[in-house]
This record gives sequence, C-alpha cells and structure tokens, in this order.
Amino acid sequence: MTVETVAVDLPGRAYEVRIGPGLVASAGAEIAPLLRRPRVAIVTEDTVAGLHLAVLQDALSAEGIDSFALSLPPGEGTKGWPQFTLAVEWLLDRQVERGDIVVALGGGVIGDLVGFAAAVVRRGVRFVQVPTSLLAQVDSSVGGKTGINAPQGKNLIGAFHQPSLVLADTGLLATMPERDFLSGYGEVVKYGLLGDADFFAWLEANGPRLRDDPAALIHAVRRSVQMKAAIVMRDETEQGDRALLNLGHTFCHALEAATGYSNRLLHGEGVAIGCALAFEASARLGLCSQEEPSRVREHLAAMGMKTDLSDIPGELPGAAALVDLMGQDKKVVDGQLRFIMARGIGQAFVTTDVPREVVLQVLEDAA
Repeated sequence: MTVETVAVDLPGRAYEVRIGPGLVASAGAEIAPLLRRPRVAIVTEDTVAGLHLAVLQDALSAEGIDSFALSLPPGEGTKGWPQFTLAVEWLLDRQVERGDIVVALGGGVIGDLVGFAAAVVRRGVRFVQVPTSLLAQVDSSVGGKTGINAPQGKNLIGAFHQPSLVLADTGLLATMPERDFLSGYGEVVKYGLLGDADFFAWLEANGPRLRDDPAALIHAVRRSVQMKAAIVMRDETEQGDRALLNLGHTFCHALEAATGYSNRLLHGEGVAIGCALAFEASARLGLCSQEEPSRVREHLAAMGMKTDLSDIPGELPGAAALVDLMGQDKKVVDGQLRFIMARGIGQAFVTTDVPREVVLQVLEDAA
C-alpha cells in the first residue's frame, strides 16, 4: 500500500507528514537524511515501548544509526513538570546537540511533552514525531503546538516548535484499544464539522469500517492532516484561523478539568461532546438549523461514542461551575471567551458573541 505525503510548507520550517503502514519499520531510511551524525534520542512511554520500540530501534540500526531511549509512564499525568524535567535533563545527560534529532514515539502526551523538551533544550533541537495513536496522527503531531499541563489548566505551558518530520504509521493503530481509537476519531469528525461537509458525509458512510479497511483509514488520516496543515500554514501561531481547530475544545477543556484529566473522559471523547454542544448552541442562537446538531449526535452515537454530559461517568459540577472553568482556557482574549460556532456542518467560525445564559442552558440540558 502506498505511503501518502502531506507537505506542511512553512517558510524555513517546512516538513512532510508521511502516512501509511510500515513506516516505523522503515524509519531509519526516513530519518537518516535529516541526521548530521548517526545517533538519535528516543523518548517514549512504557506501553508503546513494549509494542513498538524494538521495531524502531532495529530500523535505525539497519541504517547504521545508534539510538538510546527513555520510557516514561503512560497517561495524561505524565504531561507535567516532573516528567518534563526528567526528559530535559536526560537529553542533556546524553549530550544531545542542536544538530541532533529527538524522536517522540507515542501518543499525544509524549508528542506534546517531547516537542516542548526539544524546543527548550539548548534553545531548540530538531525532533521527529512518530505518533502511535489516531488522535496524535490526525491532530497533535502536526502543527508544532507543544507543551505540558499546569494545575490551572491543560496545555498552558509550552511553545510553538515544528517537527522536522512526522511518520504516521497507520499500521500501528491496529493495536489500539477501541475506546482510545474512538477518542482519536473525535478529532477526525471535528475536521469535517469545521470545514469540509463532504468529508463529514464520507465519515457518516465509512466511519464504522475504518478499523477494518486500511485504505479508508489512510484516507481519513490524510484528509484530517491536509485540513490541519492548510490552517497551520495560514496561521501558525493561532492569531486567527487556527482557532477553528478548537471546535468543541472550549467545552472539552472545561469537562477535562472537571474530571481531573482522568480516565473518566479521554480528550477525543471530550472533543466529540464539545462539538455536539457547540452545534447545539449554534442552533439555539439561530446560526444553523436544529437538524445539524441532531446529525452530529446521530453520527457519534452510530460510532458508539459519547454525545452528552450524561454519558460521562460520575458526578460533574453544575453548569455555572463548568462555565467558570472555561475562563481558564487559552482561547480567552481580554477576559472574553472565544467559541467556535457553526452556520452548518463544514461552516465553523470564531466568535466572542455567545451569551453566557445560552451556554449555561445548553450545559444544563446536556447533563
């Protein structure tokens, strides 16, 4: 099966996203042209290391490239100061130089943390993303957003630092648990909802068979990456259009904070619920017809995904407390919340003109 390539054409920082099966097994040949000396540092996490680290290191060895690896604990809890400090000091102990490459082998947590570490070690070393989850392949590995969480909220500490290469090996997704795969699918759906109604219609027809159809999976990943790359090329540091990628995220980040960034709610699950809530709020504001949020929810339900606050296990704070949590979001400008609303499927836009009472009512009705 052919490997697809999406170019992220940023002046002076251009790179390719390679998409298809078998890319980890050929990673040595993919990474070798980037190297100034034949050695790389790999940072991964324990679950991923058990599945894929040996294949990656063998691929590097086959091209005469030495590698050494650090494995961190899995889970969102890793994405904080303690493990970040450990990774940075480990890279310095291994005498990683500016001309070297650091490889992030893992899902979104590892990609974000390692990218941020690469951004600050010696004021910036190059890194390669090898995303092992659907969510990381379609979203977090592309575009250069790196960072860690703070007690005050998610992703509040970080830097923009573009990778030198992304190797999205779709063959790795076969090892993903169903819930994690569907969490990543929440970000795939988001791309159709924010800017490509035809892609959303394609997902309605093909989403349920993505795990069994390698060609369909490559198409879904490629289209998601193409859409993200196009937006990043227009607005790398989120001064305007890039905020569209946060469709569903203002609701999502409040729900993640309310559930303690725990296994109660995975990021992509929160994005999916957030998209449904954003479309519901859009309909109540008269921006789109009521059929649109119904269609969003119907597709999420058909995929076996969460669609409402009531689908999240355990107690949640009240609507007013959730709105207060939104105030810590990075999308706040001059104290005003920026929401991504929609005039229809594929027609998202950024606005601060969303009355608090509408948001409260949508949250109360979804509980």
